[in-house]
Amino acid sequence: MDIDKDKIDDAVLALLWLTLHDGDRAWKGFDWDTMDRLYKKGLIANPAGKAKSVVLSDEGLQRAEELFRALFTRTKE
Repeated sequence: MDIDKDKIDDAVLALLWLTLHDGDRAWKGFDWDTMDRLYKKGLIANPAGKAKSVVLSDEGLQRAEELFRALFTRTKE
């Protein structure tokens, strides 16, 4: 199976938006490889560390909300 890691990254970023707290922090209970890719893309702060949450960058916050709305909300008919 050929997995599209960019689609996985988008889904995880959208789910990070779902768990936002304190304005720009989200629970980081996702696959470490995915979190590392999001960090390398500049969408989240370095996920390594003892904290159970991660800070989303301004770009990450905006992109996360866009993806959440695109992937997980219903369109009005």
